[in-house]
Amino acid sequence: MSPSGDPEAPSSRTIAGLALPALGVLAAEPLYLLFDIAVVGRLGALALAGLAIGGLILALVASQGTFLSYGTTARSARHYGAGDRTAALGEGVQATWLAVGVGLLIIAVVQAFAAPIVTVIAGAEDIADAALPWLRIAILGAPAILISLAGNGWMRGVQDTVRPLRYVIIGFGLSAVLCPLLVYGWLGMPRLELAGSAVANVCGQWLAAALFCRALLVERVPLRPNPDVLRSQAVMGRDLLLRSLAFQACFVSAAAVAARFGAAAVAAHQVVLQLWSFLSLALDSLAIAAQALVGAALGGGRAAHAKAVAGRVTLFSTAAAVGLALVMAAGSSVFPKVFTTDQAVLDSIGVPWWFLVAQLPVAGVVFALDGVLLGAGDAKFMRNATLASALLGFLPLIWLSLVFDWGLWGIWAGLSTFMVLRLVFVGARTLSGRWAV
Repeated sequence: MSPSGDPEAPSSRTIAGLALPALGVLAAEPLYLLFDIAVVGRLGALALAGLAIGGLILALVASQGTFLSYGTTARSARHYGAGDRTAALGEGVQATWLAVGVGLLIIAVVQAFAAPIVTVIAGAEDIADAALPWLRIAILGAPAILISLAGNGWMRGVQDTVRPLRYVIIGFGLSAVLCPLLVYGWLGMPRLELAGSAVANVCGQWLAAALFCRALLVERVPLRPNPDVLRSQAVMGRDLLLRSLAFQACFVSAAAVAARFGAAAVAAHQVVLQLWSFLSLALDSLAIAAQALVGAALGGGRAAHAKAVAGRVTLFSTAAAVGLALVMAAGSSVFPKVFTTDQAVLDSIGVPWWFLVAQLPVAGVVFALDGVLLGAGDAKFMRNATLASALLGFLPLIWLSLVFDWGLWGIWAGLSTFMVLRLVFVGARTLSGRWAV
């Protein structure tokens, strides 16, 4: 019996055993990016600007590829819960084939259009010239990034979150070793400067991808492409991709409007948004645990257990979010100074900061229920709910704030409305029980 007295409720140890390694995987890339920025930053402002532009494009590829992780987790967990580990691993095989195909397509498209893409985003010719070689090298890691996302998906589905953490750390570890050696030409290595950062990234990404592929090979499962499974994964991926695009449209619009209010406003917006994104990672780790446990429970025909998972994970996520909100509130006069010393930015940062504090408890519930519904394979509903929340809440308030000069108040009111609408949608869906099938 669980500590709560509910025999169907998952134990705290089970949830933590899935969530903590998942948190490590989620945090590894942001931490490596900070290291990469520190290394390249010593080459000067132009190199750092080139890395920022090229990295933005590569990050977009990675963020849109998360459908391979979330979708595969749900499908693999269903088979695992039904006692069919072979089929669960088969989902990983097919997701890996899909990752290879999509990754090669991305390479072809980006290589063909890299110059105009970089020029449009960078604006200045010297920044575009710095970013272009980096991007042409770094995009060669696109299939590896997607293979790792697929690998994370099927391993979470079979409730193994430790090996993905190990593989990601090994891959980023290689990148971290190679980055300064290739950028600065240390220990007899060629001095490639900014291009060295891209080479280091690609090497680490392909090492991690090779480890995920090896994990499938040692399972001795059929490796042939299965058109039926690929088609089903593509349909689920389509819904998750549209959901992800809705997020991107909102955040790009918010940044564009914030820029119209001046450098201090956009800087304050970006600082708090990056902090919001980082805190979201901690809460997402619990959502990943919910995905794996809910998918396995429903695959085994245990709807009551799936509902118990939903309740327990939501409780944990909400408690964690309230704790983070209290920390952010207590540090409101201290934390912003860690990110900037510009007084104009500090004067502007208070508005989004307190919106962030108020949003966190709502986000704790929303992210947990996202994990529950994604674990249940309810991708179509998630797509519709996110699109509706964006079109009804976030985007109108963002653009109205520009028209009526509401500044950061309007932008962050839009983000808050977006979160509240999502809470209404996913909360109602979860309470209805229609997902637990």
